[in-house]
Amino acid sequence: MIEFIAVEKRYGDAAAAVEKLDLTIEDNQFICVIGTSGSGKTTLLRMINRMVEPTNGSIQINGEYTTSLNEDELRRKIGYVIQNIGLFPHMSIRENIMIVPKLLKWSDSQRQGIAERLIEKVELPLEFLDRKPKNLSGGQQQRIGVIRALAADQDIILMDEPFGALDPITRDALQEMIKRLQQEMNKTVVFVTHDMDEALKLADNIIIMDHGKVVQYDTPEAIVKNPANDFVEELLGKRQKQTYFENELTVSDLMHTQAEAISLSKSIIEAISQMTEKKVDTLLVVDDQRHLKGFIDIKDIDRKINKATNIYEIMRTETSSVNQNEKLADVVDPLFNMELKYLPVVDDENHLVGILTRSSLVSLIYDQLK
Repeated sequence: MIEFIAVEKRYGDAAAAVEKLDLTIEDNQFICVIGTSGSGKTTLLRMINRMVEPTNGSIQINGEYTTSLNEDELRRKIGYVIQNIGLFPHMSIRENIMIVPKLLKWSDSQRQGIAERLIEKVELPLEFLDRKPKNLSGGQQQRIGVIRALAADQDIILMDEPFGALDPITRDALQEMIKRLQQEMNKTVVFVTHDMDEALKLADNIIIMDHGKVVQYDTPEAIVKNPANDFVEELLGKRQKQTYFENELTVSDLMHTQAEAISLSKSIIEAISQMTEKKVDTLLVVDDQRHLKGFIDIKDIDRKINKATNIYEIMRTETSSVNQNEKLADVVDPLFNMELKYLPVVDDENHLVGILTRSSLVSLIYDQLK
């Protein structure tokens, strides 16, 4: 449990960065902090691990005042993920993941197998552990940044707009990943964002800030139903879906059952042959049971054809997908803002069952406008 008790942050005579607040974050909750630039959301986050010291008031973690701990000791107990990731370029991925356990002087037996278990949780191959950060894509590096924050098994993870610089498809996939990890590992996550869609998708509770004040702290459902003021209504208004999709249609109602896919065991030459035959420039990648694993793009093949021998080595794993039973209204934004021109559709066991295309949504809009 994280408790803010009459906490306030001021810088000289300027207006308060965070006005006096009393606030409790329960264990194992995913909390999103949202507001415009300068609203105080990052200041609130950084006061938890004392990167910013409160001017007044106190913060307790599980009943213990944060000021009773050495700053370094406190920060090693709290995972921290930032937008630019901050991986050490001269270290291997394994060394980056294990940096905090090393600082905590864990024994070899305590460290055994941690990096392997964590990298598998974010669906990256074990051989990545021996690579340097420069050999990974931006989305892959961000996955490593997330699991580095989990390596010492900290109960609290702070995340400061971690996905803000990523493309939409990578961002959507990482949102799904961090929510799954938080639930599987029973972590308390405090996640700063400026994106209301992201907050509504991820959060158990949302803290909305404006000019240093917490103007609403509630569940996503309660905030959507009863916004506290005009500022909250404005934030919500920016993410309203088009009325064309406000119905009970599901993804399966509009998806195409034919999806161009290739096995991850196939070679690059076989992938190029299939692209040529089907007149496409991307292929979804599946395993032998047709579980969705990623996708490849002709740009990746062209750039790496002399460095890789099979699809497994060049495929991108940051693949957003949607369940066939999801409501159509919930997937419109990811589809219109992603790099691919379609969304892979999966069943409950992550088997690829089809694709949802932009053109199918255009057809739906046209039919409703006629």
